[in-house]
Amino acid sequence: MRNEDNPRREEPPSGSARGHRQIVKFTFFQVDPAWRGLSLSERELSKDEFRRAIEAFADRLLIRSYTLIGTRGDADFLLWQIGDRLEDIQELTTHLLSTALGPYLSIPYSYLAMTRRSIYAIKGEPAEARSSIVPTDSKYLFVYPFVKTRAWYKLSKQARQDLMDKHIAIGRKYPSVKLNTTYSYGLDDQEFVLAFETDEPADFLDLVLELRETEASTYTLRDTPIFTCIAMPLKETLDSLAASSRVFSEESPQAQGSTAGWVRVAALSELPAGAARVFYFGGEQISLFNIDGQLYAIDNRCPHANGPLNEGEVQGNLITCPWHGSQFDLATGEPLRPPANRPLRTHLVRVDDGSIFLASPSSIIPNEAK
Repeated sequence: MRNEDNPRREEPPSGSARGHRQIVKFTFFQVDPAWRGLSLSERELSKDEFRRAIEAFADRLLIRSYTLIGTRGDADFLLWQIGDRLEDIQELTTHLLSTALGPYLSIPYSYLAMTRRSIYAIKGEPAEARSSIVPTDSKYLFVYPFVKTRAWYKLSKQARQDLMDKHIAIGRKYPSVKLNTTYSYGLDDQEFVLAFETDEPADFLDLVLELRETEASTYTLRDTPIFTCIAMPLKETLDSLAASSRVFSEESPQAQGSTAGWVRVAALSELPAGAARVFYFGGEQISLFNIDGQLYAIDNRCPHANGPLNEGEVQGNLITCPWHGSQFDLATGEPLRPPANRPLRTHLVRVDDGSIFLASPSSIIPNEAK
């Protein structure tokens, strides 16, 4: 994010591959096990101070947090930072390491890059499309550094373009996966850092498998390590480092008002008629709709290509996917218009004493099995 009031910032020179560019940093942290041996109050205070240090840079940097607890053994969480100045990245890291949590942190992996216009012509995409990054709300992020062989650079520009055209064509077969390409030439050890956002890990796996079979992949020198990251708000990311007594306590929204087979998810006042709300429930992204006082809860991602249904048009009890026009019955989840041909999972909703409850995830029966 720009910091227009900072007198040290200079506008970058204009040019075919220049103009406004962003600094992008992927910092992976690991927590010393000794931190988990501290008292609960010490851990909570250190997390609060760490969180406040990040929030102090909100006017200068876009910062997304992800947990890697359970997906890797050598990194615990990621801070994805996007801004305009290297100095802001440096100052943030200094502040974080100066907090009470700082002495217990190490940085096993760190990747620095920048945005720029694509090296290759991409049909239907403006040349400047990749000069800035706008992260989505996808649940998963897959990150890895990337280095080409020197033989790749000996090919003619047209030969490389032809190979990349085939590469790009495969990528477009997986619209649920968004690629963010950043460049590290001369800034860091790798040449690129690739970051893929998706709600469907299986789609990413299939995409990578198919890309391995292309001729362009024979010119890959290195594309590891690969990091599987789960998106979480900063507080939840830090809470994932060690359970606290507040987990599943009366302060937890998922536990409030919990009765046998039902979980309270919101106050009815938070969802007036005509409103929709998106949240995570049972590890899935759910949309909750209030249509003339009737509540509907559905999986938020279209089963065709993971389009965000909360952004779709509602007509009566029908929802239309904003990406490809698939239409579903909100009550039954049945597909009424292609291209989707699989039913959408629905969730039982109950209202009691001004609160909205959903059937607990363990009691949900997929539509396919009904």
